[in-house]
Amino acid sequence: MEEENIRLLTVLGGILNDGAVSAFADACEKGDDASFCKLVAAAMAAGAESNFIDFICKKILEDENAFSIKCASDKSISPYLKRAYVRDLKIIFGCLQKFENRAPELLCTGKAAAPFEGTFEEQCEALENFYKKYGYGMFIDNRAFGYENGRLVPVSNPSSVTLDDLKCYEQEKATINSNIVNFMSGLPFGNMLLYGDRGTGKSSTIHAMLNRYWEDGLRLIELNKENMLDLPKIRQLIIENPLKFIIFIDDLSLNENDDKISGLKAALEGSVAGNTANTMIVATSNRRHIVKENFSDRENSVHVNDSLQEQLSLSDRFGITVLFSSTGKTQYLDIVKSLAADESLECDDGLLALAERWALTKGGRSPRRARQFIDIAVSCKKRGVEIDF
Repeated sequence: MEEENIRLLTVLGGILNDGAVSAFADACEKGDDASFCKLVAAAMAAGAESNFIDFICKKILEDENAFSIKCASDKSISPYLKRAYVRDLKIIFGCLQKFENRAPELLCTGKAAAPFEGTFEEQCEALENFYKKYGYGMFIDNRAFGYENGRLVPVSNPSSVTLDDLKCYEQEKATINSNIVNFMSGLPFGNMLLYGDRGTGKSSTIHAMLNRYWEDGLRLIELNKENMLDLPKIRQLIIENPLKFIIFIDDLSLNENDDKISGLKAALEGSVAGNTANTMIVATSNRRHIVKENFSDRENSVHVNDSLQEQLSLSDRFGITVLFSSTGKTQYLDIVKSLAADESLECDDGLLALAERWALTKGGRSPRRARQFIDIAVSCKKRGVEIDF
């Protein structure tokens, strides 16, 4: 029947770009053994041979289309669009039913889970609510994104660090966490500058916060400082997305005459485009003064104060600044002890002495040095050899 021709999808036509779904459409149209064998091969290649229904539901859920985008932006959905979407659902699941008897153990085992339950009209309503809460398309399953050539690109292997992995700096983490909770809750929040020595955990803390809250709707966009002038464009890309986005600029430093300074100032303090409630700018830096001081600034005392004010003006536009100070010997060894306990590694005086020697030979104490040392200690233990460096 024409109404069951999957090639006639309108709103959900984008799922046909997937190889396995396209093979499914061919098998539905032709119904011969050759096309069915190609479908089986495509399903196996996609890892969908044990539950093809679940695979199709996932493709529907993640499809970026007029319905999902409008739902996510909380715009009113026209009755015509809803009818077209329901019609597409009927076509897809009608085609799936054709294979229930032909391959009950291969392609159609399992059942569709929520929000694909109930009547097609009920599924449409459930999907509408889903998109309003979780966003649409690539934002559903991806937590971190890069920015390339004017578009957001999912990060395939984001950091898996957790707050429990990061030792000490409890007050610093509490300040950052409180601000992010405000952000997630729709309360007043501040853009954040995290500064301090290398290896103290500034970037790792932000990644850990992302991992804590991403299931609640937090996402991260990592932005190179070369692309900072595109901040207004990025905000426009996600302005109608219901999720919350941290725009993360790592290791930020700028020269005094850099044209990116004015762009970042406008983004931090408002511009014609205006700030958006679903974006927070977070930057890390090794220095409190993001704008580097030129040696020539000191040559003319008349302009010393003006130069200092210019260097401070950008940093001051961050609502919240958090200092990650370097670790002393006691704090460093406390971190080593905590990490060793996590790895069930016996932490005696000998191990602590080695940890201290490791830090001194590597240029100083820091959480990063402690983590590196414990990684080596664990590897040596598993290999049954002495720690040597």
